[in-house]
Amino acid sequence: MPPGVLAAHASTLVALPQSNPASLMAFWFAGDRESAPNVQIAMSTLDRASGTWSDASLVVDRWDLAGQLGFGIRRLGNPVAWLDPQGQVHLYVVGTGLGGWAAGRVLHLRQRPAQAGQAIHFEPLDVLPLSWMWNISYLVRTAPLALADGGAVLPAYFELVRKSAVAVRLNSQGNFAGVRRILANDQRNLQPALLALDESYWWALMRDAGPNGQIRVAKTHNGGRHWTDGGDLALDNPNSSVATLSIGDQHLLVYNPLKAGRHVLDLAAMQDEQRWVTIAHLAQGSTAREFSYPAIAMADGHLWLSYTEDRKFIVWQRFAWVAGPPSIVAQSAGLP
Repeated sequence: MPPGVLAAHASTLVALPQSNPASLMAFWFAGDRESAPNVQIAMSTLDRASGTWSDASLVVDRWDLAGQLGFGIRRLGNPVAWLDPQGQVHLYVVGTGLGGWAAGRVLHLRQRPAQAGQAIHFEPLDVLPLSWMWNISYLVRTAPLALADGGAVLPAYFELVRKSAVAVRLNSQGNFAGVRRILANDQRNLQPALLALDESYWWALMRDAGPNGQIRVAKTHNGGRHWTDGGDLALDNPNSSVATLSIGDQHLLVYNPLKAGRHVLDLAAMQDEQRWVTIAHLAQGSTAREFSYPAIAMADGHLWLSYTEDRKFIVWQRFAWVAGPPSIVAQSAGLP
């Protein structure tokens, strides 16, 4: 953690190309508490040669952002990182003005070119234009799904009165290129995490804010053009964020396998479309503990996971991994 920081939450991981001296970057928000005025976006990099993480540093400040974007920002949260085909890292960060998270907007930042040894900085580019209503009440949480054309699909969600998931199309420069609602009549699902089962058959696994305590699924067979309701997975998950990743033909899920609370965190693999099997118990503790908001990435032959511990720390775990066939490359037929 950066010196003097009391709280941390909502990490994201991004794997870097072999030409980079770092193999992985981690970002999260950190400050006195969630929504505190001093919350900033923190970052650490994993050195490829030594296998050690750098000291955490603060790389996005709301006061600097406000000055550069030209409007007030009251709080920051939920960074999501994406690497474009040119090797630049983009951050999509939730920023709010007046009001709580339901007044959030998605801010788009891009890594500034830097010489070797220089600190990493991010420049704000714009606000993703997701709504006619000042673009408010849209947030991000989970990793983008890379596409064959060099762009990506960024999962996002609307959270003002009703809750609903959307898919945001990014072009190869990381800029907004379109948006689609995932389920037309959705009222309570948020924080979608995407899996590509083949080029155009994708799943969105969503946090369900209703009483069911399970993971809601939406499916598309045509690369995001149309989505259908896939019902609930037969897995308990208590209104909590999940993370997904496909490695070859292996499809992975990190989630809280509970009816209530977030004191257990598991890694599971899909056996078929009806069954998931637990392959690792990542964390567990008393009901007062919290292990939540996971992220997952593959780098240098290892599976990396990060998650929040008790809203105070970001924890990482690493697994040696034997991958199957080459990963599926998703193609979007439904988004511009």
